[in-house]
Amino acid sequence: MQRGDTAAEPGRAAYKSGVAARLAGLSAETLRVWERRYQLSDTKRSSSGQRLYSPEQVRRLSLLKQLVDQGHAIGVLANLPIEQLQELAGVRVNERSLAGPIRVVVVGESLARRIASGGREGLEIAVQCSCPRLETAATLTQDADVEVLLIEQSELNESALPLIAAARAACAATAVVVLYRFCASATIRALRTQGCLVARIPAELGELVLLCRSALSGERLAPLDRPDVPAVRFDEEALSVITAAGSSLDCECPRHLADLLSMVGSFERYSAQCANRNADDAQLHQELQHAAGRARAILEAAMERLMRAEGIPLPRQSRQP
Repeated sequence: MQRGDTAAEPGRAAYKSGVAARLAGLSAETLRVWERRYQLSDTKRSSSGQRLYSPEQVRRLSLLKQLVDQGHAIGVLANLPIEQLQELAGVRVNERSLAGPIRVVVVGESLARRIASGGREGLEIAVQCSCPRLETAATLTQDADVEVLLIEQSELNESALPLIAAARAACAATAVVVLYRFCASATIRALRTQGCLVARIPAELGELVLLCRSALSGERLAPLDRPDVPAVRFDEEALSVITAAGSSLDCECPRHLADLLSMVGSFERYSAQCANRNADDAQLHQELQHAAGRARAILEAAMERLMRAEGIPLPRQSRQP
């Protein structure tokens, strides 16, 4: 955040478009397209002409992302007020979450110090008490009306799950925000299933304030837009042709690579069609589909180079213009 962004309101956090997009779960390119086509936000401008988004505008972008992921058309949603977007998304609104400071219990070696030295953004978070380690968090005595249990763990694994649950019960917080640098996907899913908002440790304190307010308002972080996976270049018929053509060569790499592509492509299709038990399970299978698609695209590029090197004719569908 630029301290010299004079267009921002005094005492109010303001996020550049890249930060706003990341917090809302959008790619920067998607946000640029939405702004250009639908004029989503009456944003302020910095002294250098960059868009600056308020926390409320970022929350609105996050709701738009969630609803688009659910199948709503952005063109229909773009001009709706945030109250209607919240109703469509099934988000409960906690009015106390819209005003600060937020009352928090902090668990983390240096997080409380960073908040205390955080300038105007730090004033939006009121630390009621803190402890350096998660293992001792459950022993904290807390008589104040705590809103958020704020936990920072650089390396987060499944052993933290019961400790976080115990800390939550001890302080009776309305919401839990868990921050990490490195964490297994299974642990993240387990925490989200328990109602925790889980995110990477933010670079700026203003982002932390927004995460706490999002947790209090019941919003879930939308998954970040993923790059488009390239279309299939070698279908099953093309792979059969390659296998047959490669059988006359001393090098067996074309045949082996065709087998790999067939398996990866099959798993990509399977992940797209696999039955899902719940929303987290659906997200996992979507991630698996994208991972398989990216692996398939890398292998297809290698296959094309191999075919050119071995003099194997490229199937018509994979010829470059």
